[in-house]
Amino acid sequence: MLGFSFLIRRYEALKKRTVDTTNNTLETALRFSLLLLSVFTVVWLSVFLYVAFYYTYVPNIEHIKPVNLAFQACEAEKKEVNSAVCSFPKAHVLLTKSNSLLMVGQPYKITVFLEVPESDENRSVGMFLVCGELYSQKGVTVAHSCRSTMLRYRSPLLKALRMLALSGFYIFNILEEKQTLEVELFSNFEEDQNYPITDMHVEIRTERIQVYSSKVRIDAHLTGLRYLMFHWPMTSTILGVVFNMIVILFIIMLSWWHLYGPYNITGDDFSLVKLKEKLIEKSKLTLYKYTIEEETEGLCKPRFLNLQEEFEEEEGEERKYFLERKASSSEA
Repeated sequence: MLGFSFLIRRYEALKKRTVDTTNNTLETALRFSLLLLSVFTVVWLSVFLYVAFYYTYVPNIEHIKPVNLAFQACEAEKKEVNSAVCSFPKAHVLLTKSNSLLMVGQPYKITVFLEVPESDENRSVGMFLVCGELYSQKGVTVAHSCRSTMLRYRSPLLKALRMLALSGFYIFNILEEKQTLEVELFSNFEEDQNYPITDMHVEIRTERIQVYSSKVRIDAHLTGLRYLMFHWPMTSTILGVVFNMIVILFIIMLSWWHLYGPYNITGDDFSLVKLKEKLIEKSKLTLYKYTIEEETEGLCKPRFLNLQEEFEEEEGEERKYFLERKASSSEA
C-alpha cells in the first residue's frame, strides 16, 4: 500500500507539473502572439499613414501632353505661295478631363518642346514667338505668356566636320539633322483654387516654321519637405514610419495611463478621493473629521466621516449639504 500511495503521489505531482508547464507554455505563446500582432498592426498602420500622407502631400512631379499643331492651308489658286501654311500653327491641349490637374499652392514650370529639322527654311526664320494660354474648365483665361526662341547656330565649317565625323550614324538613322527647342512659357505658375486650369492653347507665331513634333511638359518645382520626400524616398520613408510609430505608441500609452494610471485605489476610497477633489474646488468648503473613541476595551465602534459643504445664499435661503460615509470596522 505504501508503494502504491507513493506512485499515486508521484503521478499527481508529475501531472500537476505537466499541466502547469502546458498552461505556462500556452500563456507565453498567447502573449507572444498578441505582441507580434500588436507590433504588426502598429507597423502596418504607420506605413499606411505615411503612404496616404505622401500621395496627399507630394504632387505628381511631371505631366506630359502631346501638342498636335494645326494650321490653315493656303488656297490652290493663290499665286506666289512659297508654303502651304497660311496661318500660325496652333493647337488646343486638353490637360485633364477632371476638374483640376495641379496642386494648389505648388509652383510649376510649364515648357513647350519643339522638334524641328535643321533645314535652310528654319534657319532663315530666325527668332520667332511661341505663346501659350491657360484656361479653366469654364473658359476663363487664367494666364498668358509668349517667349522667343530660334535654332542654335552652327557655322558651315563646324557643320561639315560634324557630318564627316558622324556620317555613319546619320547613314544608319541613328542620328538625325534636327534640334529640340525648349521654350519655358511659365517659370513659377501656381494653381488658382477658384479657376483650376484644364486646357491650354499653344500658338507658334510664324508661318514658315517647320516642325516634326511638339509637346508640353509641366514640372513641379518641389521645395522643403516635398523635395526631401521625393528625392530621398527611402530615408524619408524610414523616418516617416518611425515617427508615425512613435506617435501611435504615445497615443496608446496616454490612453492606457488615462484609464488605469492616475489612481491606484478603487471602491469607496476612490469615490471619496474624487469627491474631495470636486469639493476642494469650491470656494466655501469645510471638512470635519472626528473619531469616536473606543468605549469598551476590545470593541470598536463605527467611525463617521462628515464632509460639510457650505454654499453661498441663493434666493435668500441658506443651503447646506452633508455627506456621510460609514466605514465598518472589525472586532479587535
